[in-house]
Amino acid sequence: MTRRSLRVRLWVGAAASIGVAMLVAGLGLVALFERHVERRIGEELESLLNQLAAAIEVAPDGAISLAREPLDPDFSRPLSGLYWQIDSADRPGALRSRSLWDEVLALPDDPLAPGRVHAHLLPGPDGHWLLVRERRVRITARGAPVELRLALARDRAELIAAREAFAADMRPYLGLIVLVLVLATLVQIQTGLSPLEAVRRGLGAIRSGEAPRLAEDYPDEVMPLVKELNALLDARAQAVERARAWTADLAHGLKTPLSALVADAERLRHQGHPALAEDLEQLAEAMRRRVDRELVRARVRSGSAPHTARADVTAALRGLLRTLQRTPDGARIDWRVTVPTEVSVALMPGDLMELLGNLLENAAKWARGRVEVRVEPGAGRVELQIADDGPGVPAEQWPRLGERGLRLDQRKEGSGLGLAIVRDVIEAYGGELLFAPAPAGGLLVRLWLPGVG
Repeated sequence: MTRRSLRVRLWVGAAASIGVAMLVAGLGLVALFERHVERRIGEELESLLNQLAAAIEVAPDGAISLAREPLDPDFSRPLSGLYWQIDSADRPGALRSRSLWDEVLALPDDPLAPGRVHAHLLPGPDGHWLLVRERRVRITARGAPVELRLALARDRAELIAAREAFAADMRPYLGLIVLVLVLATLVQIQTGLSPLEAVRRGLGAIRSGEAPRLAEDYPDEVMPLVKELNALLDARAQAVERARAWTADLAHGLKTPLSALVADAERLRHQGHPALAEDLEQLAEAMRRRVDRELVRARVRSGSAPHTARADVTAALRGLLRTLQRTPDGARIDWRVTVPTEVSVALMPGDLMELLGNLLENAAKWARGRVEVRVEPGAGRVELQIADDGPGVPAEQWPRLGERGLRLDQRKEGSGLGLAIVRDVIEAYGGELLFAPAPAGGLLVRLWLPGVG
């Protein structure tokens, strides 16, 4: 897959989306947990603040004391992270917990209405940050009101430790969610792209001749593409049919003039002009062969053969060899044929006869005295090898073999169309053609044709 692949793009988009979603979810959950814990700590501090306010006593001489100190043992352990402090109007830290030791919390000088609780984040002992709750209380002593500031504080490190522990516990579950989302994305991508794969298979069936057009049972989003493809296929079929009809009409129209040329040649021969008659007959024969070849090309280029195409290679070879052995070139050849009892290819019988006939005629024309033909069935296709013991073809000329009208050696008669037709037939049926030196010194032609499944 490349960067242009839809599958790659969908995976990249899904990976980015999952990554962003997990990052946002993780940060959001941690922040939510932190806010929840901080709120609980604040509620706990406010409860302790109320207990502290209820325990304040004022002596007749105005001295402030506590009837009972908060029971939490952390208030008695130095620098434990849990502190309380009472400030009077003229003395910050007039009373404070043993946990503060010799430290005094520096409460901000903000206006504070009696009974209202303020929350602060303040530096505490050892540079630790503290979550602070404070309130102002008013007590009457000696007939005069006395205002006190009460503060409860807890080390924020406990909140951070709880947050880190929560994040650590959450990571495996986030990983599990990522795995589930990846699997869901895989299913979604496979399901979403499956119609395109179905279209690809449908086009493959059309190319191989198994179906004339795409089915009409695709999802709504793909149907516009399917309809356009079917319209294109219909237009192509109509154009091909028109071209075939035009070619057939042209060939039919040429047959009458060609017959007239042959008749004129015969009359010239009777009138004592044999040389001119010979030239006219050769011209008419060349034109007839050219028309026949163009009809073959029109047929094999009109589209792939239907899926019912089937031709017996063994029978075709035997029939062609019987005919060739009655010709001057074929009669002098030692034909060595190795072919199974029965082997078939997915070609129309006429196209197979045209292909093999041109190859065998070409081999008989150039061979000195021997031609070897071998047929080997394989997995899904059939290999044919035709080797002669003639002069062969230079390797640099192999890519040019099969060009229309190409004749590498002018000493032999021919139109230069035989191998071109062979290439046309093989390409039309999705086969493969290869040239190589024959063991006997001539040309080895190897071709692979689709087998019958």
